[in-house]
Amino acid sequence: VSSIQVNDLSIEQSEVELKENDAIHIAIKNVTAFFKGTLTYGYAGAWFLQLFHSVDFEIESSIDLQINIKLMCQKDQVAADASDCYLTFHKLTLHLQGDKEPGWLKQLFTDFISFTLKLVLKGEVCKEINFLAQVLANFVHDLAANFVRDEDISVDISLASVPLIKAHYLESHHKGLVLYKNYSDVFSDSVFSPSLLTESRMLYFWLSEHILNSLALAAFLDKRLMLTIRGEKLQALFEVEDTEVQQKAVQMIFQGTSYNDSVAKVWSLARPQISVQPEGTVVKSSVAVEVSIFPLGEEPLMVLYMEKEITVTIQAAYAEKKLILHPLDSRIEVKVFKCTADPSGNDPSIRNFLKKMISVVGIPEVISRIEPALTSLMNSKGLHLFEIRNPEIITRKGYVIVQLDFSFPNHLLLDFLEKRL
Repeated sequence: VSSIQVNDLSIEQSEVELKENDAIHIAIKNVTAFFKGTLTYGYAGAWFLQLFHSVDFEIESSIDLQINIKLMCQKDQVAADASDCYLTFHKLTLHLQGDKEPGWLKQLFTDFISFTLKLVLKGEVCKEINFLAQVLANFVHDLAANFVRDEDISVDISLASVPLIKAHYLESHHKGLVLYKNYSDVFSDSVFSPSLLTESRMLYFWLSEHILNSLALAAFLDKRLMLTIRGEKLQALFEVEDTEVQQKAVQMIFQGTSYNDSVAKVWSLARPQISVQPEGTVVKSSVAVEVSIFPLGEEPLMVLYMEKEITVTIQAAYAEKKLILHPLDSRIEVKVFKCTADPSGNDPSIRNFLKKMISVVGIPEVISRIEPALTSLMNSKGLHLFEIRNPEIITRKGYVIVQLDFSFPNHLLLDFLEKRL
């Protein structure tokens, strides 16, 4: 059979049922289609005797399809076995060379070919469905693996156990080990239980604070926790309020140098420590701040250096295809303070001003840089292509739950079909 064309494909009804601890049962009823193609048949016998003939054919068909898909763990990832497959033909009408009223001999031959086609189609269709199910499982795995990878930082999403089929949902446990160059995370005890989740949403992610801490460590080791502020951004920080104290502090620190000729650098001295609580995600970080000026015709001068421990509680949300981080409260403890305007450290006005400035605008400024950076990273993985509905990021003691409804983008499915089939 060659040069097959499929026209007028339609499906009357489809049903999906999760059979607990067994399989995903898919029933597709009354699939109708009109096929055109070329049928080659013949005889190849002894003495190199070969007789072949080709005829064009048309098929009108109506079938029911039942598939029972079992989920397995294969090479540490989800594998789909759809070999348990059944086709029931309600109609299979074959016309050879467009002849819809053949004679009895041609009809006998046509009936024989129809019977043969049914046997062939039953085997080939189920074989292709099984192949497609596994390819689709690999496609989804690769899509997910790419989503949690950025340059040298990645998360191992290999299965930690066999995937489970429950009465109302599918459940899979993944290792979630953070990998960075020669660094590899280690397993930690998990407090996860399905009872922590509801059954009202389409998709749930459960993340422990351990994996968040591991990601923070990888970002620190990769020197991503650094920030440079200059020009108008620097001005906005130091001129948050127009008071005599502010004007005095700015004059003493910058010594008359413009903001365009000044730069502030902020970086983490150690990996941030993350603790997930019901009120939000608590981030504790040791941070250094360095302010330098570049007077015209003179050597650059570091006018301020601070080391401080900052603890901030953050609530996260996702709306309009953007990540939103909202700081609730913060605590700042200055550990080291060096300022050319106050070498003895006896003037508390500068230190108090800086502490207030960091709390009021410094922390929001850092968060405002993190929000678009993480949003851009997620969008580079294709998250913005999905229609995500009513996403919720819920924090509990020791873990985060992300729950949402979504629509799979058609173009991703088409891209999959074009590349794999």
